[in-house]
Amino acid sequence: MQHLTLLTLALTLIATICFAKSPYQSVLQHSRIRGRQHGPNVCAMQKIQGTDKKYFTNCKQWYHRKICGKPTVISYECCPGYEKLPGEKGCPAALPLVNIYNTLGVVGAATTKMYSERAHNQAWAEILDALVSNVNIELLNALHYHMVNRRLTSEDLKHGSAFPSMYQDFNVHIHHYPNGIVTVNCARLVKTDQHATNGIVHVVDRVITAVTNDVHTFIDTDDDLETLRNAVAAAGLTQMLESDGHYTVFAPTNEAFEKIPPEMLTRILEDPVALKDLLNYHILKNMQCAESITSGTPLETLQGTVLEVGCDGADMTLNGKAIIQKKDQLGTNGVIHYINELLIPDSAKTLLELAQGSAVTTATKLFVDAGLGSHLSGSEALTILTPQNEAFKEGVTMTGDLKKLLKNHILKEQLSSGSLYYGQELETLGGIKLRVFVYRNSLCIENSCIVAHDKIGRFGNMFTVDKVLTPPMGTIMDVLKADNRFSLLVGAIQTAGLTELMNQAGSHTVFAPTNDAFSALPKADLNKLMGNPKELASVLKYHMAKEILVSGGVGSHTRLKPLQGDKLELNMRNQTVYINKVPVVEADLMATNGVVHAVGAIIKPLRKMSFVELVLNVVMIFVLFQMISSRRSGKVSPAGR
Repeated sequence: MQHLTLLTLALTLIATICFAKSPYQSVLQHSRIRGRQHGPNVCAMQKIQGTDKKYFTNCKQWYHRKICGKPTVISYECCPGYEKLPGEKGCPAALPLVNIYNTLGVVGAATTKMYSERAHNQAWAEILDALVSNVNIELLNALHYHMVNRRLTSEDLKHGSAFPSMYQDFNVHIHHYPNGIVTVNCARLVKTDQHATNGIVHVVDRVITAVTNDVHTFIDTDDDLETLRNAVAAAGLTQMLESDGHYTVFAPTNEAFEKIPPEMLTRILEDPVALKDLLNYHILKNMQCAESITSGTPLETLQGTVLEVGCDGADMTLNGKAIIQKKDQLGTNGVIHYINELLIPDSAKTLLELAQGSAVTTATKLFVDAGLGSHLSGSEALTILTPQNEAFKEGVTMTGDLKKLLKNHILKEQLSSGSLYYGQELETLGGIKLRVFVYRNSLCIENSCIVAHDKIGRFGNMFTVDKVLTPPMGTIMDVLKADNRFSLLVGAIQTAGLTELMNQAGSHTVFAPTNDAFSALPKADLNKLMGNPKELASVLKYHMAKEILVSGGVGSHTRLKPLQGDKLELNMRNQTVYINKVPVVEADLMATNGVVHAVGAIIKPLRKMSFVELVLNVVMIFVLFQMISSRRSGKVSPAGR
């Protein structure tokens, strides 16, 4: 019965929310469901501790118990339009229909009621007459602007709608947000649909002011935004900011521009493409008032990327930083928030600036020390492969070989990782060709695999990779001959007649047994193997495959077909590759015709399970399953008594 009740509650919750007409009504319905255990027409509210701010609750907030990063407490109050009755549970009674003046008192708009006190129990027209006779024109205008000369329910307050107020027909602007918040000129709607005999009252959390200018006029008339004003004109964005729309502009002040290094700022201001990207990165496609934010939310900019707009207590944040110093400057076509820090998108940065702003500090310093800074700060179309910090040994110092190696981390084209394909060859500034390998879960250039999203700069792109690149140096046979650990293997390859195979062009993966691996064999077995070229060739071919598999392409369960024998079973554990349970002692020795992985033992085929063993395992699993089922049902088999 308990499960049935829970199921009914869940279905009711889903149905009521799914069929609600707006995000606001969805949140209101959710608050009703959470509060109904306390009686009819009770809504659960979340109040931010230490403040008077209350919100109808949605699922996410209900379970997190946080708004704007601050803890909340749950209170249960009458839903809009209802009130308590003495001795009755919940809020069973609809609010009585009285005039607007008395309704203000019922809904808690005490200050507004106070300003209307001289006209107690009169209609709004009489209240206004009283105010005029009192020569309080400013208050009259303010109240006029809070009034629309028609009856509007919350259902009439559609997203993006505007209604002429009774103050010179200046519009009040309505906006809905996915989290259920509704704003009126950026003031949050906290109670709706308080019906009166002569109208409807909707309560907002602040006094709203008349909106007369567009967004561009704000920028054009504020001396604190002079640098921004000049930049907008230079980028040709004036007409857009004067046009109809619902923009959000994060307007950097003069101080924000002054914080940028002069060389960088001058370069951007003199580059029309970079400047337009910079400004569009400060403009959201939709209007976002400060009161609409209850948690970090990624929002798309006109530049095409996203900003995380969030809040921390009373502070509005951008990308996690509280840099907004003035909020909610509302215009007829959007809203402006003043910020004291310039937001520079990747698309306005040089390669060097991209690298300096990322977590690849070791590689960035080494590129500069290697004399490659001019390439990275210029206008060449390039792609840089930047290894993570942990890819470098501690205390790495600049040498001639390292300079040459770093030059081969810079590709001669501006590439995106999405356009790369298996077998593609990429030319470096060092003049060599690097190969692209595409695997199920990784994309690698030689032994280095891309571990982060592309950073797309003004002239070049940056790929963050997991390892320092190892360019191919000769054929597989050349690689083996150059390493003393493989002297016995080299002799074995020659004895088996596989030298030509290891030198010819192609794609090979070789799991190369070291001298220690051969020495671990019994002396008699080793001599017998070396004395039989045919058997030796068979053993060696089981260590070779006709495709290139670098360590970054090995997943939790990877299979590779060798030149002879059953498939090899590979997996990665604790950053080590295993082949048939044999660990690789050094991976990714790159060659022009493949890759070599050093192994410390001769690889042998994994033993196959016999039919009898398979049957026994199935029986054991069946018995175990039966025992578990019996325990769950509370029964014990006769054998277990």
